[in-house]
Amino acid sequence: MIDIVTTFVVFFAVIDPIGTVPVFIAVTNQYEQHIKRKIALIATIVSAGILLFFVIVGELILVGMSIPLSAFQISGGIVLFLFALNMIFGESKPDEELKMVRLDHKETAIFPLAVPSIASPGAMLAAVLLTENARFSIWEQAQTVGVMFFVLFIVYLLMLMAGWINKLIGSSGASVVSRVMGLILSSVAMTNILAGITAYFHLG
Repeated sequence: MIDIVTTFVVFFAVIDPIGTVPVFIAVTNQYEQHIKRKIALIATIVSAGILLFFVIVGELILVGMSIPLSAFQISGGIVLFLFALNMIFGESKPDEELKMVRLDHKETAIFPLAVPSIASPGAMLAAVLLTENARFSIWEQAQTVGVMFFVLFIVYLLMLMAGWINKLIGSSGASVVSRVMGLILSSVAMTNILAGITAYFHLG
């Protein structure tokens, strides 16, 4: 049985549903409401497919390249930590991804919404780290995928309610939430690094 709360917090931090709201608003500002709903659905489905791909194939790629999972866990933790530091000290997710806005609604549903706003590099990495075959059973991996899909469903709902949320917290509020999630993610990343070091050097 996985730690559902921890898994949820990790995916919520790396996907950052609230930070996606101002990006979605900027992308869909010129469209009618039914087009906005379509964009939200396409972005959610595409990002779900991308993350599921990394759950299924990510570890196989590592095995094929003869990369130890513990080494990937260490390097992945470092990348997640740097990703978290960027969330805390760098440009916030809304500010950074608003620069990527395109005009075509199908294109914007995929970029920058699906990638990199929802299925971010950090989310892809977390999908691999949290479904390692050596650490988790098939049932536990299925639970992790379920939690991941639940977070994506939250993203979808927040995009549908984007106008109301933006009025409530604004872009500055979304930026604050993004930085808090970065702080939480940095702790999770450090835990992964320490666990990888322990496994690689057989310290446990």
